[in-house]
Amino acid sequence: MENFRKLGLSEQLLKLMQQSNLTEPSEIQEKAIPLVMQGKDVLGGSATGSGKTLAFGAGIIEKTEKGKGLQVLVITPTRELAEQVGGVFKKFSAYKGLSISLVYGGMDINPQIKSLQKSEICVGTPGRILDHIERKTINISHLKTLVIDEADKMFDMGFIKDIEKIINNSPKNRQTLLFSATLSDEVMHIAKKHMSNPENISVESYVDPEKLKQIYYNVPKNIKFSLLVHLLKKETSGLIMIFCNTRRNTDFVADNLRDLGIEAVAIHGGLVQEKRNKIMQKFHEKKTYVLVCTDIAARGLDIKGVSHVYNYDIPKTSKEYIHRIGRTARAGKEGIAVNILAERDYENFRNVLRDESLEIKRTELPENIKRVGIKIDDKFSSQRRRPNEGRGYEKRGSYGDNSRGKGDSERRGGNFRVRRNIRQRSGNYRSAGQRFSGRSQGKPFGGRRRFK
Repeated sequence: MENFRKLGLSEQLLKLMQQSNLTEPSEIQEKAIPLVMQGKDVLGGSATGSGKTLAFGAGIIEKTEKGKGLQVLVITPTRELAEQVGGVFKKFSAYKGLSISLVYGGMDINPQIKSLQKSEICVGTPGRILDHIERKTINISHLKTLVIDEADKMFDMGFIKDIEKIINNSPKNRQTLLFSATLSDEVMHIAKKHMSNPENISVESYVDPEKLKQIYYNVPKNIKFSLLVHLLKKETSGLIMIFCNTRRNTDFVADNLRDLGIEAVAIHGGLVQEKRNKIMQKFHEKKTYVLVCTDIAARGLDIKGVSHVYNYDIPKTSKEYIHRIGRTARAGKEGIAVNILAERDYENFRNVLRDESLEIKRTELPENIKRVGIKIDDKFSSQRRRPNEGRGYEKRGSYGDNSRGKGDSERRGGNFRVRRNIRQRSGNYRSAGQRFSGRSQGKPFGGRRRFK
């Protein structure tokens, strides 16, 4: 604990850290804690899992006074991250008896209003915070510290105007702490406009690239799900995260895995918050080992012990890909990122591979992959599909996989009608319904880049 003690933290806080088996500060904690305690503005570049919540939280807790009203506001992009950050504040402020309010949508607003009346620290999402500001049920005019956590994700989700409104309602002489995995143009704009001579700190990724193995399988579309099942049944250690691009695919994968005896849970933005909280708690406590999720779970959440990340759907950008695979190979442990490509994933995979730093090696398909039956829930079969969602949901009892062409799909007389909308690109596509032509025939990368 000596290195934590050197940062100027109180003995009461050090004791709580020791009880949580925190004995050495991470790089971001070592750099940020003294600056936060000195009251300086901090612009921090730090990846998920680097310990940044305590990096800004420890100093805030030490400076916050009990019974002096709302002094700290922490803004997070997602409800799950608000819960996680709020949990850290509650845990390590116990010695001072500080009151922490969690403010986000999907939950009854009245208990939040009551909690805010006595809180010293509030952690919440932009939309619900603005709702409270408009209702005048939160008073941020006397804030001492404003924290913007996972700022780049906040802007990716379209919250930049909300953030500006919240900042404009807070006092100008506050301390501002901004943390982001990447320092994008939007992040730097906010920093220049709303921060006062910020101290810039950054740390290396918490993911160890030498311990992270990245591979991909190129599969026929009719065995995509079967391959996933084949691989999962051979895994025996660690937690597993499976990423999909849509809520519908997330439910599809989780439901069918459970039908095949693989205990999986799904989490996405379409679930009520109480259920999302219970699912994450179950996964944290290792009561289930397979979490199927959208990108809502890729950022910010500190999930320890993830050994495998599967991309059942390939993300659209290398940035999102990196955030996903950052869930594994952390804290010196080994991890593997597995990408399962069918034809419809090729374009996204090309986009991912524009990042020259990524080394994703092709792996040959296992032998004797057993074709498994998949089914679609009746609630989906009777509804018109949204564009790019629910591709390939097949009739109940059919054999195949969740993989059809692009475009709207809808059921007519028990069958799917697929309206294709394939653009012609430099000869790589011939016409609707035909695959790659020329040198790209049957290959996902069209000679653009060579891989090991």
